[in-house]
Amino acid sequence: MRRERRAPSAPETDPVAGHELVTLAVYLLGGDGKEIHTEDVAMKVNELAPGRFTWRKYKDQIDIEIIRVVLSNAKKKQCGAYLRGTGVSGWMLTEAGLEFARSNIARVSTQASPSERLSNDEKRRRRLEQAQIASSDVFQKFKAGDLSKITKHAAETAFRLNDYIVGETRKRKVDRIVNTQGDDPEIGEAVRFLAKIVLKEDIQ
Repeated sequence: MRRERRAPSAPETDPVAGHELVTLAVYLLGGDGKEIHTEDVAMKVNELAPGRFTWRKYKDQIDIEIIRVVLSNAKKKQCGAYLRGTGVSGWMLTEAGLEFARSNIARVSTQASPSERLSNDEKRRRRLEQAQIASSDVFQKFKAGDLSKITKHAAETAFRLNDYIVGETRKRKVDRIVNTQGDDPEIGEAVRFLAKIVLKEDIQ
Protein backbone atom coordinates (compact mmCIF):
# COMPACT_ATOMS: atom_id res chain seq x y z
CA MET A 1 0.00 0.00 0.00
CA ARG A 2 1.37 3.33 -0.99
CA ARG A 3 2.11 5.60 1.97
CA GLU A 4 1.11 9.22 1.63
CA ARG A 5 3.95 11.68 1.85
CA ARG A 6 3.54 14.27 4.56
CA ALA A 7 3.96 17.90 3.75
CA PRO A 8 7.04 19.39 5.39
CA SER A 9 6.22 21.05 8.66
CA ALA A 10 6.72 24.77 9.01
CA PRO A 11 9.90 25.74 10.82
CA GLU A 12 9.41 26.61 14.47
CA THR A 13 9.81 30.25 15.35
CA ASP A 14 12.72 31.10 17.57
CA PRO A 15 11.19 31.54 21.06
CA VAL A 16 12.02 34.74 22.85
CA ALA A 17 12.24 34.41 26.63
CA GLY A 18 10.36 36.89 28.75
CA HIS A 19 13.46 38.71 30.00
CA GLU A 20 14.73 38.95 26.42
CA LEU A 21 11.42 40.34 25.21
CA VAL A 22 11.34 43.17 27.75
CA THR A 23 14.98 43.94 26.92
CA LEU A 24 14.09 44.32 23.24
CA ALA A 25 11.10 46.47 24.21
CA VAL A 26 13.28 48.78 26.29
CA TYR A 27 15.71 49.05 23.37
CA LEU A 28 12.96 50.01 20.92
CA LEU A 29 11.77 52.68 23.35
CA GLY A 30 15.22 54.29 23.44
CA GLY A 31 16.29 52.70 26.70
CA ASP A 32 19.96 52.78 25.80
CA GLY A 33 19.97 56.49 26.61
CA LYS A 34 17.16 57.05 29.11
CA GLU A 35 15.01 55.30 31.72
CA ILE A 36 11.80 53.77 30.39
CA HIS A 37 8.65 53.59 32.52
CA THR A 38 7.26 50.13 33.33
CA GLU A 39 3.90 50.89 31.71
CA ASP A 40 5.57 51.98 28.49
CA VAL A 41 7.51 48.71 28.44
CA ALA A 42 4.27 46.81 29.00
CA MET A 43 2.58 48.49 26.03
CA LYS A 44 5.55 47.83 23.74
CA VAL A 45 5.81 44.18 24.86
CA ASN A 46 2.14 43.66 24.10
CA GLU A 47 2.75 45.16 20.66
CA LEU A 48 5.65 42.79 20.02
CA ALA A 49 3.95 39.69 21.49
CA PRO A 50 0.18 40.31 21.62
CA GLY A 51 -1.55 38.51 24.47
CA ARG A 52 1.57 36.96 25.96
CA PHE A 53 1.39 38.95 29.19
CA THR A 54 -2.35 39.63 29.41
CA TRP A 55 -4.87 38.35 31.96
CA ARG A 56 -6.36 34.97 31.22
CA LYS A 57 -9.97 36.10 31.57
CA TYR A 58 -9.61 39.60 30.18
CA LYS A 59 -7.33 39.26 27.18
CA ASP A 60 -7.31 42.98 26.48
CA GLN A 61 -5.74 43.79 29.86
CA ILE A 62 -1.94 43.64 30.29
CA ASP A 63 -0.82 42.03 33.56
CA ILE A 64 1.54 44.75 34.79
CA GLU A 65 2.69 42.64 37.76
CA ILE A 66 4.07 39.97 35.44
CA ILE A 67 5.82 42.67 33.43
CA ARG A 68 7.46 43.97 36.62
CA VAL A 69 8.67 40.48 37.54
CA VAL A 70 10.11 39.85 34.08
CA LEU A 71 11.84 43.24 34.09
CA SER A 72 13.41 42.41 37.45
CA ASN A 73 14.53 39.04 36.08
CA ALA A 74 16.32 40.83 33.23
CA LYS A 75 18.54 42.49 35.86
CA LYS A 76 19.80 39.15 37.18
CA LYS A 77 23.21 37.82 36.22
CA GLN A 78 21.78 34.44 35.22
CA CYS A 79 19.51 36.24 32.75
CA GLY A 80 22.34 38.22 31.19
CA ALA A 81 22.11 41.34 33.41
CA TYR A 82 20.55 43.14 30.44
CA LEU A 83 18.73 45.84 32.39
CA ARG A 84 19.33 48.24 35.23
CA GLY A 85 16.68 50.11 37.19
CA THR A 86 13.51 49.78 39.26
CA GLY A 87 9.80 50.33 38.91
CA VAL A 88 10.30 53.78 40.42
CA SER A 89 13.35 55.02 38.48
CA GLY A 90 12.52 53.24 35.23
CA TRP A 91 14.51 50.74 33.18
CA MET A 92 17.62 51.19 31.06
CA LEU A 93 19.86 48.86 29.09
CA THR A 94 23.25 47.85 30.39
CA GLU A 95 26.10 47.50 27.91
CA ALA A 96 25.35 43.76 27.76
CA GLY A 97 21.68 44.50 27.19
CA LEU A 98 22.42 46.86 24.34
CA GLU A 99 24.68 44.29 22.69
CA PHE A 100 21.97 41.63 23.04
CA ALA A 101 19.27 43.92 21.66
CA ARG A 102 21.27 44.94 18.61
CA SER A 103 22.02 41.31 17.80
CA ASN A 104 18.50 39.99 18.40
CA ILE A 105 16.06 42.71 17.38
CA ALA A 106 15.17 40.77 14.21
CA ARG A 107 13.66 38.02 16.41
CA VAL A 108 10.60 40.14 17.14
CA SER A 109 8.12 41.24 14.51
CA THR A 110 8.76 44.95 14.36
CA GLN A 111 9.32 47.40 11.56
CA ALA A 112 11.16 49.91 13.75
CA SER A 113 14.72 50.61 12.67
CA PRO A 114 17.40 51.76 15.11
CA SER A 115 17.13 55.32 13.82
CA GLU A 116 13.33 55.45 13.83
CA ARG A 117 13.12 54.60 17.53
CA LEU A 118 14.78 57.91 18.50
CA SER A 119 13.02 61.27 18.45
CA ASN A 120 14.66 64.25 16.75
CA ASP A 121 15.22 65.79 20.18
CA GLU A 122 17.00 62.66 21.38
CA LYS A 123 19.20 62.56 18.27
CA ARG A 124 20.05 66.22 18.77
CA ARG A 125 20.89 65.65 22.44
CA ARG A 126 23.23 62.80 21.58
CA ARG A 127 25.02 64.85 18.93
CA LEU A 128 25.50 67.70 21.41
CA GLU A 129 26.79 65.30 24.04
CA GLN A 130 29.26 63.81 21.56
CA ALA A 131 30.55 67.26 20.66
CA GLN A 132 30.96 68.24 24.32
CA ILE A 133 33.01 65.15 25.11
CA ALA A 134 35.11 65.54 21.94
CA SER A 135 36.04 69.09 22.96
CA SER A 136 36.74 68.28 26.62
CA ASP A 137 40.18 68.45 28.22
CA VAL A 138 40.02 64.84 29.36
CA PHE A 139 39.38 63.64 25.81
CA GLN A 140 42.31 65.68 24.51
CA LYS A 141 44.56 63.98 27.07
CA PHE A 142 43.29 60.58 25.96
CA LYS A 143 43.80 61.46 22.31
CA ALA A 144 47.35 62.61 23.02
CA GLY A 145 48.13 59.36 24.83
CA ASP A 146 48.60 61.06 28.21
CA LEU A 147 46.65 58.34 30.00
CA SER A 148 48.68 58.60 33.21
CA LYS A 149 47.50 62.21 33.57
CA ILE A 150 43.81 61.24 33.58
CA THR A 151 42.63 61.25 37.18
CA LYS A 152 39.36 59.80 38.40
CA HIS A 153 38.02 63.31 38.91
CA ALA A 154 38.94 64.26 35.33
CA ALA A 155 37.26 61.12 33.98
CA GLU A 156 34.11 61.92 35.95
CA THR A 157 33.69 65.20 34.07
CA ALA A 158 32.92 63.30 30.86
CA PHE A 159 29.96 61.66 32.62
CA ARG A 160 28.95 64.74 34.64
CA LEU A 161 29.58 62.88 37.88
CA ASN A 162 30.67 64.01 41.33
CA ASP A 163 31.41 62.36 44.67
CA TYR A 164 27.74 62.51 45.66
CA ILE A 165 26.54 60.43 42.72
CA VAL A 166 27.20 56.85 43.80
CA GLY A 167 25.88 53.30 43.55
CA GLU A 168 23.19 52.47 41.01
CA THR A 169 22.71 56.11 40.06
CA ARG A 170 26.36 56.37 39.06
CA LYS A 171 26.19 53.11 37.11
CA ARG A 172 23.07 54.25 35.22
CA LYS A 173 24.69 57.54 34.21
CA VAL A 174 27.82 55.74 33.01
CA ASP A 175 25.76 53.10 31.18
CA ARG A 176 23.84 55.80 29.34
CA ILE A 177 26.97 57.47 27.99
CA VAL A 178 28.65 54.17 27.10
CA ASN A 179 25.49 52.96 25.35
CA THR A 180 24.99 56.12 23.30
CA GLN A 181 28.61 57.12 22.63
CA GLY A 182 30.65 53.94 23.09
CA ASP A 183 30.53 53.05 19.39
CA ASP A 184 31.25 56.54 18.14
CA PRO A 185 34.26 56.44 15.77
CA GLU A 186 35.81 59.54 17.34
CA ILE A 187 35.18 59.29 21.09
CA GLY A 188 33.96 55.72 21.62
CA GLU A 189 37.28 54.24 22.72
CA ALA A 190 37.87 57.11 25.14
CA VAL A 191 34.39 56.78 26.63
CA ARG A 192 34.92 53.11 27.39
CA PHE A 193 38.34 53.82 28.91
CA LEU A 194 36.98 56.60 31.13
CA ALA A 195 34.03 54.44 32.20
CA LYS A 196 36.40 51.88 33.65
CA ILE A 197 38.11 54.58 35.67
CA VAL A 198 34.98 56.05 37.20
CA LEU A 199 33.58 52.60 38.01
CA LYS A 200 36.94 51.46 39.41
CA GLU A 201 37.21 48.53 37.03
CA ASP A 202 40.49 47.03 35.96
CA ILE A 203 41.69 48.59 32.74
CA GLN A 204 42.75 45.93 30.30
